Amino acid sequence: MKVRDRIKSLRRVRAADLIPNPRNWRTHPESQQNVLRGILAEVGIADAVLVREVPEGLMLIDGHLRADTLPDQKIPCLVLDVDADEADKILATLDPLAAMAEANEQALGELLAQIETESDALQEMLDGLAAEPLPDNADGQEFDESCANDVKMITCPECGHEFPT
Repeated sequence: MKVRDRIKSLRRVRAADLIPNPRNWRTHPESQQNVLRGILAEVGIADAVLVREVPEGLMLIDGHLRADTLPDQKIPCLVLDVDADEADKILATLDPLAAMAEANEQALGELLAQIETESDALQEMLDGLAAEPLPDNADGQEFDESCANDVKMITCPECGHEFPT
């Protein structure tokens, strides 16, 4: 399969100068904002937002929360050579496509065991990942359904997965 490279350039642009995409369908609850602030404080910027050129400037395709969180900072922007329809396809599919990935529970457990954080919000998210239920009998023990009624679940607003609290 031949795939086109649609990245024109990498630019560092003041986040407040980026134009929000009026078709953005994602909302960002306070818990997600807190996790992002935590990881930005501990690690920094480690990803670029996606933008396209429009007559008024650079319009966001992906990265609205990062731009909103860091309005006065220059952030890395991948400038894409896409039209409005292609940008809509990216906007509609990028997060759901990433959410389709499945977890290797052993690898995730090993990774989580190595991570230390000072951010309560980030730790809470990581604890939620660690608490995601394993497939039936994955740990060699029988699942006792009588306990299930005592478990309260929360739904991740980003991916829709349910986690025990």
